[in-house]
Amino acid sequence: MTRITRVLSTVAAAAALTAVALPATATAAVTPQATCSSLEVVFARGSGELPGLGVVGTPLVSGVQSAVGSSSVSSYAVNYAASYDQTSAGPGATDMSNHITTTAAQCPNTKFAIGGYSQGASVTDIAIGIRTVLGTGQTIPTNLASRVVAVVAFGNPLGLSGQTIKTASPTYGPKSLEFCNLGDPVCGGTGTGPGYGHLSYPTDGSVTTAAKFIAQQYNAS
Repeated sequence: MTRITRVLSTVAAAAALTAVALPATATAAVTPQATCSSLEVVFARGSGELPGLGVVGTPLVSGVQSAVGSSSVSSYAVNYAASYDQTSAGPGATDMSNHITTTAAQCPNTKFAIGGYSQGASVTDIAIGIRTVLGTGQTIPTNLASRVVAVVAFGNPLGLSGQTIKTASPTYGPKSLEFCNLGDPVCGGTGTGPGYGHLSYPTDGSVTTAAKFIAQQYNAS
């Protein structure tokens, strides 16, 4: 097991223990609309979270719906294991990419905002073609890149390699926004205490900022 996977597994276990105390609604997936939406938020939860959008994705989608208009925004929770051993990011990226490909074909006017938290951020990295140490998977077809208006990541393990989406992806970097808290060992933040900053994203204002960013990117597209 590499140093990166040891760090991620340790923090994921701590996050799971904390998530137990959160309201059950925090991990409930938002029901996708039956018809094509103007914007779909595709989000991958963090390690150990119950299936759904997760503790970051759920309020993110709500924030985007408030900013853009709930009738115009749908969501999709990436269907992957989110396993503690950090081996499921590749399959998650494949699911994210396949879903976007299928939805784009069925809904030619739908645009997408994508992202993830913790291991879910790695899912996003892989789906947009960034090499990581957490596996490989299918990527979003290049002809659909223009329909992805925003990419957001919280506690992205890519930071442990000294990279960000902005520096690693010429295509998606200009429309990305990442959050790496002080003291978050998963993304290479500096500070004290294991996992100190990794569990704060749902409540520290990051989600609100990300929702506004997605709305701005969508309105400008």
